[in-house]
Amino acid sequence: MLVLSERLQCLKDLLLSYTNLLKKGLTKKQVWTKPHNTSIVVSAQVVLMTALTDFEPLAKRIRFETSAPTSLASSFKVPTFSFKIGDNDAVNKERRQNNPLTRMDIRPKTGADGLRGVKTKGNHQRIGPRQQQNLKSTLDQWLVKPRRNPSTADGCQIQEDVEMDDDDSVLQSTSAQVPDCTKAEKPALSDSDEETQPMTPQHLYEDNPVSPAFMDSAERTSSPDLPSEKQGADKENTSGKPHVKWLGTPINDLNRMPECGGPLPPLKDVPGQHTVMIRTDLLHNGKVPVPYPARFKDTWDDIHVKMPCSSWNLFPVHDEETQERQNKSRWELIKETLNDEFTCQLELKNAILKYSSSQAKKWDFTALRLYCTKVLEPDAAEHLFDSLLPDMVQLALRASELCTKPIPLLKEGLDHSITVSQEQVACLLANAFFCTFPRRNSRKTEYYNYPDINFFRLFGGGSSSKIEKLKTLICYFKSVTEQTPTGLVTFTRKSLDRPLNWKSSEAPLTNLHITCEGTIEDDGYGMLQVDFANQFVGGGVTSSGLVQEEIRFLINPELIVSRLFTEALDHNECLIITGSQQYSKYTGYAQTYKWAGSHQDTTPRDGWQRRCTEIVAIDALQFKNFLEQFRPDRLNRELNKAYCGFARPEEQSQNLSAVATGNWGCGVFGGDTRLKALLQMLAAAEAGRDVAYFTFGDSQLMTDVHKMHSFLTQRKICVGEVYDLLEQYYSSVCKSCLGRRPEISLFSFIFQQAGSSPAPDDSDGDSPRHPVPTDCS
Repeated sequence: MLVLSERLQCLKDLLLSYTNLLKKGLTKKQVWTKPHNTSIVVSAQVVLMTALTDFEPLAKRIRFETSAPTSLASSFKVPTFSFKIGDNDAVNKERRQNNPLTRMDIRPKTGADGLRGVKTKGNHQRIGPRQQQNLKSTLDQWLVKPRRNPSTADGCQIQEDVEMDDDDSVLQSTSAQVPDCTKAEKPALSDSDEETQPMTPQHLYEDNPVSPAFMDSAERTSSPDLPSEKQGADKENTSGKPHVKWLGTPINDLNRMPECGGPLPPLKDVPGQHTVMIRTDLLHNGKVPVPYPARFKDTWDDIHVKMPCSSWNLFPVHDEETQERQNKSRWELIKETLNDEFTCQLELKNAILKYSSSQAKKWDFTALRLYCTKVLEPDAAEHLFDSLLPDMVQLALRASELCTKPIPLLKEGLDHSITVSQEQVACLLANAFFCTFPRRNSRKTEYYNYPDINFFRLFGGGSSSKIEKLKTLICYFKSVTEQTPTGLVTFTRKSLDRPLNWKSSEAPLTNLHITCEGTIEDDGYGMLQVDFANQFVGGGVTSSGLVQEEIRFLINPELIVSRLFTEALDHNECLIITGSQQYSKYTGYAQTYKWAGSHQDTTPRDGWQRRCTEIVAIDALQFKNFLEQFRPDRLNRELNKAYCGFARPEEQSQNLSAVATGNWGCGVFGGDTRLKALLQMLAAAEAGRDVAYFTFGDSQLMTDVHKMHSFLTQRKICVGEVYDLLEQYYSSVCKSCLGRRPEISLFSFIFQQAGSSPAPDDSDGDSPRHPVPTDCS
């Protein structure tokens, strides 16, 4: 009786378990049993019948465990069970996978009422259709009251509740065959179901450890027996996809300098092409470069920078005795004034205005006053006036000693390079801080088409952004006055001789890495880093601007000196700066920008002792009308501008680093992010460069651009064909658009025209606005 009681208890457990499965409509279950060393595939019904008729001792009775189903079958769902007899171990899953004689073929068999998924090879015993049907009918009568008019919800529940073990990878998705369950009602339980209510997975298998995969499957079940709040939580937990941070080619697979670069030619001065302001024969790693020539060459003309130390830098003085106007050297006045000690910001202000008297009523020093009196602690302010500012003065007054060669102006249409030492750059920027450059304080002079260089606009106003700018620049001056930098920086103005015929280009698209995290300067190290420039390079760095370009010029202040000699960029021009060093860290953007301390730049140097940081300034067009940017002439302008910055015809493609870029010309410039991303990919492809694209937090843009890139590359659509699609979009969609934006977005149009693949949801034209800014001016 004891054995019989135990057997009945086992039967009860099995019946309760099997009830849950049958109530979900799972009518056919395959079960593994292993009597000693013989494996048999039988149905769950047979297991129950055996429990009723086989009165083996308790030690040999069958107990079951769940296996780990890992995939979802679409046509039918079969949970697998592993049975143990006595002390024998469960069937080894790996051996079962590797042994073709013991694999289950879970493809449906043909024929009415055939048993699905059972192979008859080897020792497997097949249960005939008639026997299986008899067993099923018997168990259905015992366990549940037959349902009338089963609804399609039963089939839907099967699809949702059970996952298949896809080790053999033989099931294919058949979503077309899945019934629509969205409106199906769940069948009501009959009165006879009261004692056979389906149990939760935890109750079913509480005596045996449950595999994570099965638990995951069970928790996704929309069972009426689970509390509603639990169902909602489970749905939320399982439906959420892991946050994808990047797509495409891994960024470490892209070319970076100096690893990808070829050997550099010898550094030398080439008249009309390259001005080198140091002794190249004395250039050594870790040594401060020596200026060339040894003595200052005074030049005052329209093709060179007018230096503050020039003897031609004069200002009129009214002689009270003779009542005549006399010209005196402004440089002598500058030296005399700056050599006096400053003890407060008011004395510094008066010193600057003494040699800029015509600006006394125009210039505002509010930001400088707030920085010195409200921001700095007393001991820091004391250090500023007692130590740092005097060091900056001495650095500025060495202009005739350090910058001995005339600095050419990089005028419009002039392809020319200037290579200077970091010490020379520091000297020039110190003069910019003290506002000593002549004829650069008004737009009415010969420099009307050049950016500001003197810092007088930076000192004005009381905004917090000005304070943060001052912190960042003071950090730079502190660094260069405490330890003289030893490298070189090259500034190259470059123009595109002839515009390209984009429609005829057969260049294939190159690799793309796109990410919604990271920054161009940090994660794009060693790459060609795009400065989303203003026509006047640096934008508002010395005034109120504080977006991508201004931030880059602040943390790499050596870029600011380009404003001294770079005329406004034309449509076919760019400026390339190689070797600038990062001195500061920051957080935020625009109004949230904050200086975050000094930065130790460890970027390696090339053969010319330049940091392997190459930045290209390309200015995008500004659009007030959204549709205007799709005009062919506007497309050509942006493509040619980007190509001018990316192309290096003299270099081999394998020696070119990838382009690190982002939402160029978007935000306040009105550019469509998806169009700009596509145009930059085309320009980079024509230039033979891969692309690392930073969306600055826009994950939807990341997904959409990657889908488009994959779509085009998989179909081997070349640059010219994409350009043709852009023209088609303008002529067939934009020209006929009566509203501000077209109803059909650019990416949707390309998907429709270039293939049958459905377009992703890329919103109406442009990406939605995000808290993280997408523009750079």
